[in-house]
Amino acid sequence: MDEAVRSAIAITPAATTRQRIVDITTTGRRTGLPRRIEIFFYHVAGRTYLCSGTVDRPSWYVNLVARPAFTFHLKHGVRADLPATARPVVDDQERRAVLTEIVADLNQPANPGHLAQPVDLEDWVRRCRLVEVTFAG
Repeated sequence: MDEAVRSAIAITPAATTRQRIVDITTTGRRTGLPRRIEIFFYHVAGRTYLCSGTVDRPSWYVNLVARPAFTFHLKHGVRADLPATARPVVDDQERRAVLTEIVADLNQPANPGHLAQPVDLEDWVRRCRLVEVTFAG
């Protein structure tokens, strides 16, 4: 992975909304067909995450649980299609630690997610679908 790609993934709370948006292509759990969507990503403690917010059962999440290999598409500034693997984060302590950072990021004055503030940590811990992204190579 080159330095420009590494920098694009290593966003900080100062990142703009545009810098946080990527596409992902998953494989449909039933159809086996590629499914591409736009989604926010987050960078916490040197790791990359995708999360659903409080959407109860997003299709991208159930696709990744069934078939963890996917493509992470950088599309703003740096453009790259990165092979990746998703690991659902289900451990309560790990979820809380990661989501605490994500919610703090969303509750900053710039509100990069354009969500109603304050974003409620307990609601996100209870309802959010969260995956850690590991990039190939």
